[in-house]
Amino acid sequence: MTVAETSQPNFPLLGCSMDELDTPALCIDLSAMERNIRRMAELCRRHGVAWRPHSKAHKSPQIARMEIEAGALGVTCAKLGEAEVMAAGGVRDILVANQVVGPQKMRRLVDVCRQADLILAVDHVDQVRAISRATSAEGVSVRLIVEVDIGLQRAGAAPGEPTVELAKFIAAQKGVQLAGIMGYEGHLLTIADAEEKSRRIRDALAILKETRDALSAVGLPCPIVSCGGTGSYDVAMHCPGITELQAGGLIFMDAFYRHKCHVADFEYALFLLVTVVSRPAPDRAIIDAGRKSHHGDHHPSLVLGHEHDIRVTRLSAEHGELALGESARSLKIGDRLLLVPGYSDMTNVLHDQFYGIRNGRLEVVLPLVGRGRLQ
Repeated sequence: MTVAETSQPNFPLLGCSMDELDTPALCIDLSAMERNIRRMAELCRRHGVAWRPHSKAHKSPQIARMEIEAGALGVTCAKLGEAEVMAAGGVRDILVANQVVGPQKMRRLVDVCRQADLILAVDHVDQVRAISRATSAEGVSVRLIVEVDIGLQRAGAAPGEPTVELAKFIAAQKGVQLAGIMGYEGHLLTIADAEEKSRRIRDALAILKETRDALSAVGLPCPIVSCGGTGSYDVAMHCPGITELQAGGLIFMDAFYRHKCHVADFEYALFLLVTVVSRPAPDRAIIDAGRKSHHGDHHPSLVLGHEHDIRVTRLSAEHGELALGESARSLKIGDRLLLVPGYSDMTNVLHDQFYGIRNGRLEVVLPLVGRGRLQ
C-alpha cells in the first residue's frame, strides 16, 4: 500500500519515525516477527513436522509469504473468504480448518480450486456430498480432511469407527480426495500445571494417531495429521503420528499466550501505540484505545516496560483506563505508550493495516486484506 492508494489524509510516509504515527496504531516489530517466524520454522524442521500456520493471526498474504519463504508449507484459514484472499495473494497450499456449507460457497469453492491446492475440513457426509457435486460438475478436485473431535466438543466427527466410515465415503466420491485428519486441542491450552497440560494434550493427540492407524488398517490413505495451536505447539510437535502444526499466533505473541498458555519461547512482536488523553486522578490515566482498538477479554493488554506499575483496568468503546502505581504517576497528557495486546487475533481484526517498524522507523504498511472475510 502506498500513500496514493489510501484516502486517509493522515497516512504516514514510509521512513517516518514511529513518533510521527497517529494513534491508536497497530505496529509490528518486523525484526522480532522475523525472528519468531524463523524460530518456529527451524523448530518444525528439527522435529520433523511441517508448519501450516493459521492466517487468522494476521490475515495478510504478505506475511503468509514470509512464513512460506522461511519454510512453512502453506497456511491454515478459518473461512473460505480468507482462503480466497490467500489464493489471490499467491499462496498455493491452503487448509480451511472449518466446514464449508451452502450453494453460494460451493460456487466460490470451485473458483478457489482453480487458483490453489485447497484442503477443506469436513465432519459429515452431507458436507462431502455437496462438495463432490460442485467440484465434479466443474471438473475440479479438492482435498478433504476429516476433523476429529478430540475433546473440544465443538465440530468434528467422533474418533475411531465414525471417522473411518466418513473417510470411506469420501474415498468413494468424485471430485474429492481423502487427505487425512485433523483435531484441535484448544480446550487444554490454559491448564496451569505444565505436567498435567502436557499429559492431557498427549492423550488427546493420541486419539488422532489411533484414528490414523484405524484408517491405515482398512487401506485408506492418511498423509496429513494436523493439529497444534500456539498454546500447545511445544507438546504437539513431539507427539507420535503428527505431521503438521497450525500454530500461527506465535509470530506475534500476546499477553494471553504468554501468561495464560505459558508460551515463553517467542518474542512480543505486535504492539498498539496509544496516547494518554486524560489524567483525571493521580492514580488514573485514560488512553485513546478502547474495545474498538484492542481485545482484552482473554487477558488484559500489558503496558510494555510498565507491566508492574501500570495496569489496563477497563475498556469502553474508545477509551482505555489505566491504574497507575506510585512510580508511574508522572505520566502526562500527550505521553505515548506501547501496549502488548491481550489477544492478538481479536485485536488485529479491529484494524485495517499493520505498521511495520524497524529500528524505530516505518518500513512497510501491510493491509489486513482478510479482515471482514467472514463468509
